[in-house]
Amino acid sequence: MTEPQYPTDPQDPKEQQYPAGQQYSAGQQYSAGQEYPTGQQYPTDPQYPTDPQYSAGQQYPTGQQYSAPQQYSAAPTYAAPQYGPPKSNAGWAVASILFFWPIAFAAFNHLHDIYPKWAMGDHQGAQYASERVKKLGQISLLIAVICWVLFIAFYVIFLVAIVSSVDSYTYN
Repeated sequence: MTEPQYPTDPQDPKEQQYPAGQQYSAGQQYSAGQEYPTGQQYPTDPQYPTDPQYSAGQQYPTGQQYSAPQQYSAAPTYAAPQYGPPKSNAGWAVASILFFWPIAFAAFNHLHDIYPKWAMGDHQGAQYASERVKKLGQISLLIAVICWVLFIAFYVIFLVAIVSSVDSYTYN
């Protein structure tokens, strides 16, 4: 069984055939599939202008001084890859509420930045936020301990002052 032959469009340049012996101007472009006339001289590759300073066979200029290559320091070392988001340290954020609530705002702000940063690929940012939550919780605990020590110290001083001022009260 043979394929049916369909008529072709005479204006189709792929199907257009040129008569033998016809002359074409130099530089004329031919598309794929065209038949070229026999015995005709076809255009050669175009000649590109050359730089007279660097013509064929000529050496590159000499006498240029190049400095030694720059020395770089050793490659930085990185921590082992982490296979999940860092610890949230949410307990330290809650501790900051209990011990010194003004720091709790910053602690919870960093707490809520840990997972989104890790999910976006900012692993160092997530690790920093986790460490910051822990550090803020520890700072609030330290402030609370200092405040309690000062409170107890002032309370003791106040009681000693009251007891020493009541020397001699006699009850009749």
